[in-house]
Order: sequence, then structure tokens, then C-alpha cells
Amino acid sequence: MFANGQTVVQLLEQLAPKHIAMENDKIGLQLGTLQKEVTRVLVALDVTPEVVDEAIAAGAELIVAHHAIIYRPLAKLDTSTPAGKLYEKLIKNDIAVYIAHTNLDVADGGINDWMADMLGVPSEGRSALEDVHTDKMFKLVVFVPKTHHEVVLQAIWNAGAGAIGGYSHCSFNIEGVGTFKPGEQAQPFIGEAGLLERVEEVRIETIVPASVQRKVVQAMLKTHPYEEVAYDLYPVELKGRVFGLGRVGKLPAPIKLQELAERAKAAFDVPALRLVGDPEREVRKVAVLGGSGSRYVRHATFAGADVLVTGDIDYHTAHDALAAGISIIDPGHNIEKLMKPRLADWLRNELKQRKYATETIASLIDTEPFKFV
Repeated sequence: MFANGQTVVQLLEQLAPKHIAMENDKIGLQLGTLQKEVTRVLVALDVTPEVVDEAIAAGAELIVAHHAIIYRPLAKLDTSTPAGKLYEKLIKNDIAVYIAHTNLDVADGGINDWMADMLGVPSEGRSALEDVHTDKMFKLVVFVPKTHHEVVLQAIWNAGAGAIGGYSHCSFNIEGVGTFKPGEQAQPFIGEAGLLERVEEVRIETIVPASVQRKVVQAMLKTHPYEEVAYDLYPVELKGRVFGLGRVGKLPAPIKLQELAERAKAAFDVPALRLVGDPEREVRKVAVLGGSGSRYVRHATFAGADVLVTGDIDYHTAHDALAAGISIIDPGHNIEKLMKPRLADWLRNELKQRKYATETIASLIDTEPFKFV
């Protein structure tokens, strides 16, 4: 059985939820439809004519890419322009395009974590360079008959409720007596129409992050025996999970900047990179940020990083970094290509676990626009 496009995207959004993307980022479905069966997914960094040809040759009905193909509203679709020709080819070959950009950057286990892993920065003690989203928290209160207390409690825990910091399965449970009188049209699980009932119930209180609120409520309603479920959801001041852009952490031991640069060159498979700072300087605290990181030099400096590994550093920013005492390794924007095999592997495993026959492949097209001479 093949998954449809919507199922593929729902799995992807477990890793990189849309709500953690930066404001106004161009993510999600950009062309085509997800309401169709997908036999093959192509994961790409950019969607270029060559990548579209690759998708056609592979028989892929869906491209999951990192960089958007539509950046601003279209006043018209002129198929004589380069962009118009690209859209036309995709439409004629019934290929949908879905974008996961800053949500994949920010995600735990996403691009910035992959970069840090490849440079040997341990996950322990690693933090974000800039917080971009904090999950709002809600208190769920639901009244359950004692006979179904454990069933409902387990269901809402399994759906993501009850996590506070490093603790899971957090709840408070109070026994009491609930009263209700079913109306003439009611079909009560307990009691009879027109008769006042008193039932031994348990009041469950637990914490629910906004990101899983709908899932938790659905799990609760599905397992709760009552025709009309009495529950409340209200916001609380408790701070939820924080998602951030970039990563910063310490290497196991100091190394020379030149050595880290060579490590980055090999890890990110680039023929050359740009280095700002003394190659002989020892560095230990490393900040990374996929894509264009010029405006994050001050964030890395504030975090106490010895070096920032990122792309698209301009001349004046390089001078500012030297003055601030922080080194920079710039292997280019295109190193985000590392997302292709990793995201393809992640999605392949998720589909396989659910017994879908849909294949996931990583694009082999090099979309680096710069040549080194």
C-alpha cells in the first residue's frame, strides 16, 4: 500500500512542525496536490529544472525541498519565464512540491543538529543561538468514571500530554462524585433519561503543549465512554518547549581553527571554504547555522562561541567578527545539501514502520551555483 501525499507530509511534520518555522517563511505545499497516492518521494535542497527532470526520470510524484520555489504572490503565471517554465513542467508531470525550510532548521534533529553532529559537537550541553518559538502550555481538566480512568489517562499521555521539563506522565488525580441528568434525546453510557445520576469519577489534571493539543483532545474523546465529555482547557504560565535557530556547544577538547576548518571541509563535502581568523588559534566552543548566517555573528559572540560555522558571510561582517574576537568558517550556503540523505532516511524509516510501500530517495543533483577556479 502506498501512502498519499498528505500522509507523507503529516509524517514529515512530526520532525519539522510548520508552527516552529520563522514568521513569514515560505513553507508547506507550494505547487500541486497532496490528495493523491505517492509511490516515490524525491528529497532535494533546491527545485531546479535538473531536479525536476530527475524527479520525472525517477517516477516521483512529490518533491520535498528545503528552498522555496515561490517566494512572493504571483500576479500571473507566464510560462515563457524561467520560473514559469519550471512550474509548467511540474504541473504537466503532476509533481507536487512541499517545502520544509526554517522549520527543518529549527527542529530538534534537523539541519542545525545534523551540522553540529558532523563537526563533532556533542548533543549534551548543546543549545540554540536564537529562540524563535516557545510552545504555549495548557492545563487539561477532564472528569472520567473510575472504570475508565486508566484508559483515558494512558491515551492522553500517549498523545503527548503530561510532560514538564525532563519529566513525563505528569498528572494529578482526584476522586469525587459527578452528577448529571440525561435528557430525553440523550443516549447515556451510565444512567437513564430523566433520572439524576451520581457517579464515582476521577478528575484528571495534566499539562498539554499547544503543538499536540488537538491530538490529545482527540485521544481523550476517543477513549472516554461518555456521550458528552466534561473537560476544560485553559492557558497556564508554565513555559513550554523552546525551539531555536542555530546551535552552539563545546567540542570534547580544544582544536586549532585550521583543523576544524579541514573537518568542516570534509564533513560538508566542499572543495574550498573561507576562513576568518588565525588558523593556529585554538577553538572549543562552536556555533553552527545552516544557510545564510551573517546576522548571527553577534548571537554567536554573545553565546561565547570561539567560532561560527555558517554561509554567506560578507566582507564587513568578517571585519566585525575579527574585531569582536570570533572566528568564522564559511563553507557556503549549499552545505545544507546534507539534509537530502538524512531527511530521506528519516522519512523512509517512518514510512516503513507504518508498512507503506512508498519509496524515498535523495536527489543526486548538485545545485551549488558557484564554481571554484
